[in-house]
Amino acid sequence: MRTHILGFPSMGRQRELKQALESFWRGDTSAHDLTGTAHKLQEAHWGVQREAGLSYVTTGDFSLYDRMLDTSLMLGAVPARFAACGKDALTRYFALARGDASRNIPAMEMTKWFDTNYHYLVPEIEPDAVWTPGEHPVLEASKRATALGFTPKAAIIGPFTWLALAKGQNGADPWTRLDEVLATYAALLEQLGSLCSCIQIEEPILCTELLPAAAAERFTEAYAGLNAAVARAGSTSLLLATYFGPLTQHLPLAANSGCAALHIDLVRGPNQLDAVVAALPEHTALSLGLVNGRNIWKTDYAQAANFIKRAVSALGADRVLLASSCSLLHSPVDLAEETDLPGHIKNRMAFAVQKCAELADLKAIAQGQGADLLAANAALLAEAQAHADTVVTTVRERAAAVTPAMLARKSPRAARKEAQNWLRLPLLPTTTIGSFPQTDHIRKTRLAFKRGQMSQADYETAIKAEIAGCIKKQQELGLDVLVHGEAERNDMVEYFGQQLGGFCFTRNGWVQSYGSRCVKPPVIYGDVYRKAPMTVEWARYAQSLTQKPVKGMLTGPVTILCWSFVRDDLPRSEVCRQIALAIRDEVTDLEAAGIHIIQIDEAALREGMPLTAAEAAVYLQWAVDAFLLTSTGVEDRTQIHTHMCYSEFNAILPAIARMDADVISIESSRSGMELLDAFTRFHYEGEVGPGVYDIHSPRIPTADEMVHLLRLALKHIDKSQLWVNPDCGLKTRRWEEAYPALENMVAATLRVRVELPA
Repeated sequence: MRTHILGFPSMGRQRELKQALESFWRGDTSAHDLTGTAHKLQEAHWGVQREAGLSYVTTGDFSLYDRMLDTSLMLGAVPARFAACGKDALTRYFALARGDASRNIPAMEMTKWFDTNYHYLVPEIEPDAVWTPGEHPVLEASKRATALGFTPKAAIIGPFTWLALAKGQNGADPWTRLDEVLATYAALLEQLGSLCSCIQIEEPILCTELLPAAAAERFTEAYAGLNAAVARAGSTSLLLATYFGPLTQHLPLAANSGCAALHIDLVRGPNQLDAVVAALPEHTALSLGLVNGRNIWKTDYAQAANFIKRAVSALGADRVLLASSCSLLHSPVDLAEETDLPGHIKNRMAFAVQKCAELADLKAIAQGQGADLLAANAALLAEAQAHADTVVTTVRERAAAVTPAMLARKSPRAARKEAQNWLRLPLLPTTTIGSFPQTDHIRKTRLAFKRGQMSQADYETAIKAEIAGCIKKQQELGLDVLVHGEAERNDMVEYFGQQLGGFCFTRNGWVQSYGSRCVKPPVIYGDVYRKAPMTVEWARYAQSLTQKPVKGMLTGPVTILCWSFVRDDLPRSEVCRQIALAIRDEVTDLEAAGIHIIQIDEAALREGMPLTAAEAAVYLQWAVDAFLLTSTGVEDRTQIHTHMCYSEFNAILPAIARMDADVISIESSRSGMELLDAFTRFHYEGEVGPGVYDIHSPRIPTADEMVHLLRLALKHIDKSQLWVNPDCGLKTRRWEEAYPALENMVAATLRVRVELPA
């Protein structure tokens, strides 16, 4: 019975890759130094897998930035605008990911990887472009792993998933390149065949309804060709990996792909096992995704053992593999780094290193050698469930008492708009999303306070000075709606989690969000409630410094849920309702303190949506209800904003409209306002702030660029509904980048206002 994981986190225990990347980007270290760090990390990760007793070590899962980008470069799908970036492979690679400020070349578009908080770089398919294939890093990694005595299993993103997630430019249809893509994949598989006895080809798109019917018709034929390429290389076998949901509509395609093995995600699709087993051809092996790659809780061994028993009974032990549900990319690296967690919480946890070891335990249990492992696992889970922090009666009672009347504003949107005229905002009001640059001084101040090296009074004085400076800069810029800058916040979710009951925090539980950007998700282990006001005094102070309105800045319940590691003993919808009630209290307290524009960010609303229409409908109902629960306790004269990150809005605009926010801001600059097509077709009635510049890139956009985007936006959104703002918060940028970019944004807005008819 073979064991494997679909992938390991790239960043390292101490975020070594993040540090190496940022040092290289600053010019402090060389490409040789960066490559050396990357090799050292890969080899350490292979060592973890071998020490855990896994049958294979996975190669091709490590990336210097993004695996979808690695695949695009392997295929040669490089947008024409990057031709000026030279022939140096690494320079061009990072130019695609981050843009090229010196040549004023914008980066590729970025969006969420299915329903996770990881961002990938969207392939761009330009009409009639000539592709020159390159080498996939999986080849070099597999050669190195073999030379070091490891048994590599290569992992690559599959052609149908890559094409389904690609975007055609200027009317190009990505699927017209299918034959060309398949030929390049076949060549890669032939090369890998001499290095690996197993190749994992990932097609998570099969767990969705996103695969066009015409493409689905080509799937069986295409995979026959890929399997033939592998056969030409020798005895290598293909493992078709699906994850993030159950195989339903596309189960026949997956089962009859001709691959030697099929991987299924039994964490996200626990009810699919019988149907998959029944559909499998006689000699196809089945890889069971039993260990959750997307959360930090121990596997329930008894439940996993039941899955294994059923699969072995139907197929035989030699046709069953044990695996993680998906890549462990979404998990922190090593629980051994955590020394401060309470025992009843830490004992329930497993990070990537521990998840590898869990697979060895499950293999022992499957072979009848793990009775003690089963008993110990059951005892730990029972102990955590019985702890007093897990269930808070008053929280449960309040959540149960929510009524439909609590999910609606007092008046319709039109009446609220009239009531909000007192704000005296101009056409195309300018604002930002909330956060401003987190300078070294800010970070050092927070760290000194956290370590007890600064008194409460001195800390508050220091943060107020930062807020005052931020307000002053915004007034100089001429922004219409100001923010306090969030100097006191380390992270938009962690900050709130630290002040809510039911949360705890890791010291080093970092996971990659995109590139070198890492987040350290809070852990929801018990019932959630607000202990005290969390933002009110900072917002009140900021408003006292200016006659212009200052937005109160909050993170919404769905985003707090999606960007946390969530307890697995209560439905997510119930956890979300508890969070919503806590944020509702904060919203009404902000209003009472004189804050009459309140932004409740739901950056993760689209991200958290399941991959099938039926499950998505259920999710959107409770997710929007949770937002409404936070926002409906205020008077009509208070304006509610929300912000959403990289999202494909077309399918969920009715749900966004039901959120009934007065203003929604979205990320749309990288897509050239393409997202606004959906708002036009739907005739969205609320006000919209489409981002007019990309904050994820260090380049400073010109006023002319933003004028162009505003003119495009006005083709979709009426002037009375249009706001002007960056794509997202500015915390990751330096003032040297943020200030001139905002100057250009305000200048662009003034130019476009003059063009508007009276």
